[in-house]
Amino acid sequence: MQTPSNISIIILAAGASKRMGTPKQLLKWGNSTLIGNAIETALKLQVNEVIVVLGAHYNLIKKEISNYPITILNNEDWQKGLGRSLAFGVEYIANSKQNIDGILVTLADQPLIDTVFLNKLIDEFNKGQHLIIATSYKNKKYGVPVIFNQIYFKELRTLNDDFGAKHLLKKHKSSVKIITPELENLDLDLKADYESLYKKHFDSK
Repeated sequence: MQTPSNISIIILAAGASKRMGTPKQLLKWGNSTLIGNAIETALKLQVNEVIVVLGAHYNLIKKEISNYPITILNNEDWQKGLGRSLAFGVEYIANSKQNIDGILVTLADQPLIDTVFLNKLIDEFNKGQHLIIATSYKNKKYGVPVIFNQIYFKELRTLNDDFGAKHLLKKHKSSVKIITPELENLDLDLKADYESLYKKHFDSK
């Protein structure tokens, strides 16, 4: 059972994928692409709006995803990093005067994150006991997908580096609840990592 929630989703997909050597957002993932998979996963959730922040390769990627019922933003300062792209998305929400409780931040290059897990984050957020719900990684690290209560929007709008909201998570550690996904939470940055994961999930079937 999906939980209706007064939040919006921001999918960060503005990077140039230099280490991948090709726009990773458009790499094949099953019958879709990495960014298509992230969008389709988000659209299965009962949220207010799905926002995709693009930057590098904007026109190329926009053409591929313009058929989805989403809001597409062009962050021309994408070179300043993940933090700037997140701030750009939050600025859009603030300027559109949306009265929402929080935002769920996801990435285009985490294809193992599914609707079931994102609903777990939303359910936890809806309990109202924690202002930030984050996802655990290896080595006791945690980060995206992450839900921020709207009280952090002002701080999020000031981000301007490539570390996303990591320092906010540390600063507000006492307000963070960490959820562990069943599958390892992977970011795909290298071609070998992508090819290995794709083969594991699709070529063997």
